[in-house]
Amino acid sequence: MANNSLKYIYQCTVIAAVGGLLFGYDTAVVAGAIGFIEKKFLLSAAMKGWAASCALIGCMIGAMVAGVLSDKFGRKMVLIISAIAFAISSIGILIPGGIDSFIFFRFIGGAGIGIASILAPMYISEIAPPHIRGKLISIYQLGIVIGILLIYFVNAAIAGMYDEAWNIEHGWRWMFGSGVIPSIIFLLLLIKTPESPRWLASKNKWNDAKAILVKMNGEEGALKEMLDIKTSLEEKQGTFTELFQGNLRKPLIIGILLAIFSQVTGINAIMYYAPEIFKAGGSGSSSALLQTICVGGINFLMTLVAIKYVDKLGRKKLLLIGSAGMFVCLGLVAWAFHSHISGSYWILAGILAYISFFAISLGPLTFVVAAEIFPTHIRGRAMGLAIFFLWLSVYIVSQTFPILIESIKETKTFGIYMILSGITFAFVLKMVPETKGKTLEEIQEMWKK
Repeated sequence: MANNSLKYIYQCTVIAAVGGLLFGYDTAVVAGAIGFIEKKFLLSAAMKGWAASCALIGCMIGAMVAGVLSDKFGRKMVLIISAIAFAISSIGILIPGGIDSFIFFRFIGGAGIGIASILAPMYISEIAPPHIRGKLISIYQLGIVIGILLIYFVNAAIAGMYDEAWNIEHGWRWMFGSGVIPSIIFLLLLIKTPESPRWLASKNKWNDAKAILVKMNGEEGALKEMLDIKTSLEEKQGTFTELFQGNLRKPLIIGILLAIFSQVTGINAIMYYAPEIFKAGGSGSSSALLQTICVGGINFLMTLVAIKYVDKLGRKKLLLIGSAGMFVCLGLVAWAFHSHISGSYWILAGILAYISFFAISLGPLTFVVAAEIFPTHIRGRAMGLAIFFLWLSVYIVSQTFPILIESIKETKTFGIYMILSGITFAFVLKMVPETKGKTLEEIQEMWKK
């Protein structure tokens, strides 16, 4: 593959990955703001969970409609809609209003997140050469963790500007409002981004599809790709009913269960409530915010490791290593809380190690596997359904975490996440096939066999 072609593919991938940055930025902003929101509106544990997780209802709806809308209007156009939703949400929360106004605009932002969580990895999977597809889709996950790390710094900077009273009244609004800047950047970048050639082909726009494929793969590679796409598109447009039948049932089960396991093992309990967890372990408020930045930093660094090895070691091996490591680390966190160790160093060590294992496995690879295991004619709907369950799981974890901590305490809560990590290991070992190095069309044929 020519250097110019590879450069063009990476440019398109990075632009799509900015959607991941917005995803990370908008989901993790609540970690620094939730304590101030709780005091501002005098929230109960259940309402605190609702304030933190209300955006996820929008995520579920966004995920469900993204596939159908993108099959009709194109991947690019619906990504533009997601960027607009992010911007509206940020501006709406910045304007003073009550808790109902906050929840409404978080819902709109959640819809943008849900759309981006489907379409950015799907778009990348449809432009990526097979030998680096895992790496390119993992760049989307890198965008997410950069967004998380960035907002942790922004939250800490805003929280440090004035005293706590100002943060309770105004600071948390500026944390959310800052999201308008990356939203506008994403919108401007998307305008010059090409449409997915596979989507263009599905709409019989073969000349447009070929022009983009030539830029990405050269003349010879484009012709081969066109033949593969034509063969895969000979099947009629898929329906939701078809997903539960015949050859598609197994990839659907894998996509849904992997999405669920990626969340019920506790990642967003930490991403949403990290400062509160560190405070419970004995850290002060400022120390807890700094430790939260460490969480974002290690997440970023280990995602780079995943990008390097996903196409060398393969999806399955990394998923097994990651889920086993998460099991051990969550056990360490549960033990540290149970032992009432003074200070939070063991808790911090366990959580950072847990984040490391998540970042090389379930973090990026859930999106990699979901973006590549479904046939082209039904990929939008299938990914929409799988990622809907991902967001449903995120909602359940983030809504229940404060209640679990209040009722059964930290030890048993992290013990539950540990057991679920063990179940994830068994599921990957038994059910998830290796897909590295295969074209999307070869994976499609694999299910028929």
